[in-house]
Amino acid sequence: MKQFGQRFNAYQAFLLGCKTFWIEDLYTQVKTEAASGLKGKPQPGETGVGDALQDSVAYKYYAWLERHLQKMKYSGRYGIVPSHEPYRAELEAWLDQALPEDLLTLDPDLVAPTHFTEIDIHQHPGGTCGDTLAGIIYDRGARSMWPAASKDLSIHERFDGAVKEFCDPQRILDLGCGFGKSTRAFYQDFPSAAVTGIDLSAPCLKFAAVTAVEDQARNVDYRQAGAENTGIDAESFDLVTSTMLLHEMPPKAIRETIAESFRLLKKGGYAIHLDYLADEDPFNRFIHYGHGRRNNEPYMEPLNKMDLGGAIAEAGFEKVEIAPFEEAPNALSPDRSRWRLPWVIMAMQKPRS
Repeated sequence: MKQFGQRFNAYQAFLLGCKTFWIEDLYTQVKTEAASGLKGKPQPGETGVGDALQDSVAYKYYAWLERHLQKMKYSGRYGIVPSHEPYRAELEAWLDQALPEDLLTLDPDLVAPTHFTEIDIHQHPGGTCGDTLAGIIYDRGARSMWPAASKDLSIHERFDGAVKEFCDPQRILDLGCGFGKSTRAFYQDFPSAAVTGIDLSAPCLKFAAVTAVEDQARNVDYRQAGAENTGIDAESFDLVTSTMLLHEMPPKAIRETIAESFRLLKKGGYAIHLDYLADEDPFNRFIHYGHGRRNNEPYMEPLNKMDLGGAIAEAGFEKVEIAPFEEAPNALSPDRSRWRLPWVIMAMQKPRS
């Protein structure tokens, strides 16, 4: 990972400090004000929460910071994007290095869907496929996402541990693998398994492949393809997985991805997805839906509102489990008052016969 010096580090540390204030102090104040405004009002719904916070200065501050801290992280004076620009030629050469045969397969004729190309997801300028350095930028952004987690990839290790409670896969497909963070955890935690990661973004896949070379991994390959129609032979895997993919797709694409997962699985195989679903609490939904709007993730709310269980059943899956996922120690503790994304694990099995 490229080092940019004291000014960059101080700038990004300041933003993380602001985010700590946002996650802890501001969120708690907003939640307290919402509860006070809703007192005595039965079943307010998300709209009622918004009405209760209409004149709240704390909420306006909360919403502004949620939007602009992310924007500053990427695009500010010492943001991630401008800081990488002087090193473009060097970084592009690193990405374009010779790779082992069959490690990376790109499709120059692939046409990515508009829901992927027309949105600067996470406020990542140009999206994750809009620039040759997009994979490097995405990786750097993920490492500075949350306070006290700038170098922490442990959520993927936790997810792998949850997967082991369902199956011991020998062939794994990681849908929407991005720059390979989730795939990397799989090829390291399941060294005897053959792991394939697919994504629409060539820059992200190049980063993932070079990372695998540096890891000296021998049990992984990457392919450029969409999760809805991978082009891979049926019944090729005993685990199909995704991490933070479904909420970045419209409902039609989600249904197609679930159906494609079923097609790709061997009989008795599992599809296990890690994503976000807010619970029935109106305040939690209000906050979650607002996060989607302010962070350029417009499909968070439709995912939450769609008939996900119906889509899973229609695809043919059985033994479906959708449960909260603890992304960090004590994250699900009732005493925890700070903001968090509503992580869930969705596990389903293809019938054995």
